[in-house]
Amino acid sequence: MRTSSSSSSLECVEGPIIVGAGPSGIAVAACLSRYSIPSIILERSDAIASLWQNKTYDRLKLHLPKNFCQLPLMGFPQTFPKYPTKYQFISYMDSYASHFKVQPKFNQTVHVAEFDPSSQIWLVRTQDSLYLSPWLIVATGENAEPMIPKILGIDKFHGAVVHTSAYKSGDAYKNKKVLVIGCGNSGMEVSLDLCRHNAKPYMVARNTVHVLPREILGISSFGIAMALYKWFPLKIVDKFLLLVANMMLGNTSHYGIRRPKTGPIELKLATGKTPVLDVGQVAQIKSGNIKVMEGVKEITRNGAKFVDGQEKEFDAIILATGYKSNVPTWLKSCDFFTEDGMPKTPFPNGWKGKHGLYTVGFTRRGLSGTSSDAVKIANDIADQWKTLKKDNNNNSHIIQLKNS
Repeated sequence: MRTSSSSSSLECVEGPIIVGAGPSGIAVAACLSRYSIPSIILERSDAIASLWQNKTYDRLKLHLPKNFCQLPLMGFPQTFPKYPTKYQFISYMDSYASHFKVQPKFNQTVHVAEFDPSSQIWLVRTQDSLYLSPWLIVATGENAEPMIPKILGIDKFHGAVVHTSAYKSGDAYKNKKVLVIGCGNSGMEVSLDLCRHNAKPYMVARNTVHVLPREILGISSFGIAMALYKWFPLKIVDKFLLLVANMMLGNTSHYGIRRPKTGPIELKLATGKTPVLDVGQVAQIKSGNIKVMEGVKEITRNGAKFVDGQEKEFDAIILATGYKSNVPTWLKSCDFFTEDGMPKTPFPNGWKGKHGLYTVGFTRRGLSGTSSDAVKIANDIADQWKTLKKDNNNNSHIIQLKNS
């Protein structure tokens, strides 16, 4: 049923409403289609996987081998390399959506989503429409919005200040001194990219971080860790990884990169903080091409003052400070999420809430976590769908709303 007026429209959705057309939303829609369950995806941008298409740097590749990153029901093409590029991943997403006939509604920004107890229906409002369904799947993920930290004096800086979501290549920074704030995978890779374009990166490593070789004897470090985890306690696996990392990369604390006390895999599973996988950054740090700095005390007009007393001039600042969930800004009257927009219930049980609410892409376990949750959600809704169809004698369910 669809009704229209001059300014807005009402649509009663037979299946679930999915918010977000990234890998999470596309994957769960594909899994639902296996059961012939219709769904509608509301996407604020004009393309699927918009974060990958519009807010990632050119040199980005998957950090893990493709077998750890494929979505349910359809793997990567065999012709793709072990670590697909950004553009290959986008191609895979396009093919995936086409194969499962997933067609999101683009340019639909969800302003408010809330559950109506009297009708037992979710009401989802965009800028020009109201969508109704018994099921709501939150698929906007952990990385919906850039995280912009408050840094003293940054508004005084004379040069460009950009988040990595707006960084494409080091080509524009040739021969420039660039302050990169953040030392995770993005900060490390942007610093490496700047080096390769003859810029002079200074990377701020205020927090501790694990740096691991991407591969050990040609095998993915992550793959080895997951294989060992099946047979050995987590702490033993972490000790092995750190032993090999020290043998291959050296003691990173000698270069200003301090390791956390908690092991890399234990830390990842507990907090979602991902180890940095080395693809050449450490060699550049050792050679002095990437300078590692302690925390920033203050940004000045021409540069920055650091907590160790140093002061340097810079031409540009790049914020490699990560992303955050935006769920609290639009999902109302719901206590399933924290103030930070993450499910309160930890993995592996954070995919299902009350009253037909589901989440996908919030596991802090990357695309493998997305795939796992997408399958669970589709199976759970499929069980309800069979009962609903039987009760309604194969007719669409009837939605009754008071005062609508």
